[in-house]
Amino acid sequence: MKRVSGQFTETASYDETVRAFIPAPLPPAAPVLDPVSYQELNEKAEKSLARLSGMSGLVSSSEWLVYSAIRKEALLTSQLEGTQATLTDIFDEEAGLSVTNVEDVEEVTNYLRAYKFVHDQMNSPSGLPVCVRLLKNAHQVLLSGARGAVKQPGEVRSTQNWIGGTRPGNASYVPPPPEEVGELLSDLEKFIHEPEPSLPPLVRIALVHAQFETIHPFLDGNGRIGRLLIAMLLEEWQLLKEPLLYVSGYLKQHQRYYYQCLTDIRTKGDWEQWVAFFLEVVTFSAEEAQQGIIRIATLFADDRKKILSMSSTSVHTIRLFEFLPTMPKLTVERAVELLEVTYPTANNAVKSLVEAGVLVETSGRARHRSYVYSRYVELLRD
Repeated sequence: MKRVSGQFTETASYDETVRAFIPAPLPPAAPVLDPVSYQELNEKAEKSLARLSGMSGLVSSSEWLVYSAIRKEALLTSQLEGTQATLTDIFDEEAGLSVTNVEDVEEVTNYLRAYKFVHDQMNSPSGLPVCVRLLKNAHQVLLSGARGAVKQPGEVRSTQNWIGGTRPGNASYVPPPPEEVGELLSDLEKFIHEPEPSLPPLVRIALVHAQFETIHPFLDGNGRIGRLLIAMLLEEWQLLKEPLLYVSGYLKQHQRYYYQCLTDIRTKGDWEQWVAFFLEVVTFSAEEAQQGIIRIATLFADDRKKILSMSSTSVHTIRLFEFLPTMPKLTVERAVELLEVTYPTANNAVKSLVEAGVLVETSGRARHRSYVYSRYVELLRD
């Protein structure tokens, strides 16, 4: 039996009448979601997440792992929307070095700020749980700056939007009319906070993400906020203690299929295909993150050993090395700030790390040089 996942309604937009889609409330019904389609995949994904969760003990500070995972997710989720920024650009910006594509970098750093904002809210006794208000606040942070100013940051849209095409009339998808969005978001929030859910948490996250993208409540940034919502629910429902998962890499790799699955929910009522794909995304991403953690932990341990065996190593050299996982690109000036020491002392610490083959000079200048923890950056790029 073919499932109907919503209804089309005619609405006037830009002097033409178009068919906009209004999704039915979650969970899928008539028929309900087929458990056979997800049980095995869900078990596999949950086990992968549990293993990933236990990996943070491999390094002395899980902050390092969170730093790299969040930056990867920020970069890849932005690239899915066409942003051209690279990891090197992000590290340059954080090191206080000049970057060329300022607006693209701003979009990625705004995502990092939006993530930090929701994480702090969800972990504060007086903060908000996952809810529409928190998503609107995150949207305001995400769209702050040059490009987002005209896109109603922090506000649910009051006009019709569309996906693909030059206008709603030739779009590949027309989301619900603006007057329907408030109630649809309210239904989604009720589903998130359902007291006795009948479906496993990962399956519910898959449903929530797809429903959010179908509602498309903002004028811009829906993809990024929808993927941020995945990270928020993983944390809220305690599937991951720390944000070590970056799903946008796998979604970017299979971008066409990702969008096709979302389309098939609307046109064919095929929720099973999307849920199966989402669980595959989680399993693959969790296993990839585990491998990345092992490589990073091994690199740090090897480099620390190398540094400790050198006669030129000082306490400041070791302290500076400990900063590198969350500051992989720096200048001597930045080392002065981090270590709170004089320029010559900081310069000697940098020199020791260059001598150890940990830092590599990248600017080619005689003054105001910049250095990068190149092997670590290469691991993050992979």
